[in-house]
Amino acid sequence: MTDHRPSDPRTTALHARHEALGASFTDFGGWLMPVRYTSDLAEHHAVRTVAGLFDISHMAEFGVDGSGAGAFLDYALAGAISSMRVGKAKYSLVLDDSGGIVDDVIVYRIAERRFLVIANAGNRDAVGRAFAARVEGFDAELDDHTDDMSLIAVQGPIARAVVETTPGIVDVTPSFADLGYYAWSSGSFDDAPLFVARTGYTGEDGFELLIPNAAAPALWDALLAAGEPLGLVPAGFAARDTLRLEAGMPLYGHELSRDIVPAQAGLGRVVAVDKDDFVGKSALAAVVTPDAPVLVGLVSEGRRAGRAGYAVFDAADGAAPVGEITSGALSPTLGHPIAMAFVSPSLTEPGTELFIDVRGTRIPATVTALPFYRRNS
Repeated sequence: MTDHRPSDPRTTALHARHEALGASFTDFGGWLMPVRYTSDLAEHHAVRTVAGLFDISHMAEFGVDGSGAGAFLDYALAGAISSMRVGKAKYSLVLDDSGGIVDDVIVYRIAERRFLVIANAGNRDAVGRAFAARVEGFDAELDDHTDDMSLIAVQGPIARAVVETTPGIVDVTPSFADLGYYAWSSGSFDDAPLFVARTGYTGEDGFELLIPNAAAPALWDALLAAGEPLGLVPAGFAARDTLRLEAGMPLYGHELSRDIVPAQAGLGRVVAVDKDDFVGKSALAAVVTPDAPVLVGLVSEGRRAGRAGYAVFDAADGAAPVGEITSGALSPTLGHPIAMAFVSPSLTEPGTELFIDVRGTRIPATVTALPFYRRNS
């Protein structure tokens, strides 16, 4: 594993496509990524009502091969990985020795002895170092494929129709119609190998297509050409962030960090506590944190939204904060402010009235269960 700390942000194989489409860019995890092409709201609404096309090639991909690959991942990750069936995917966590979250990842079982792990771009090196340190003693080999692969996502109610009608995508097995949620298919695009996952992150139906860099621009063009007549638009990271917030999905660096244990972030179900051993297990078993803040959803009225870092109080005139916003926005879909926040565990009951300090003004907010938005299935 190498340490990736470029002095200048890297660009994906699709960067010229984004420039041609007039994208604005932002530095994200060391990558120069499109933040919007037209308007945040238009791209957000397109994904909720039709579909959006995202470049998420900055994500990191690790291959794990060998007779001990499943046992290694059982030890390296919080979830039960070796019991996964081939063709399935699982959301999991990389924990450190103290039970803190190094990263959240999605694991795909490619074959009995082979897995694919997709990690966040900014945590590529942290996950790589953790895996390298934990693989000793297991019959497993690690490969970092990030530099060779591109990842394109189609998200929205017509996502399946877009990918099904894209010329050049063939031999998809299982077919798009038979591909379930949190599962993957193999296929090809113009003779290039294509990996298709159905593991969306916007709250909508969606597909992620993993392909070698050389074939990525042609695939992007083909998807856009097939989808534009149906209403597909390219979408940037600004839309991604409000979409994932409405869906109540945690984002590393906001709701997840090494200072947060899974139960605090509502991810206790992800941890397979009955496994014999995994990194972080002993710490999670020993830690008793009755006062540790817990992640909740907050909804408000009006148009003023809490943002990351804003303090939360239990009264309009409360002197000491009882929590802090981790993500917040005026929800484009719901039309009112929403936020996720870590608050005192005594204040997590839905319906609890709290106050967000929005630039010196206390805005009433109500604790609510996550997600804020759930699509009609």
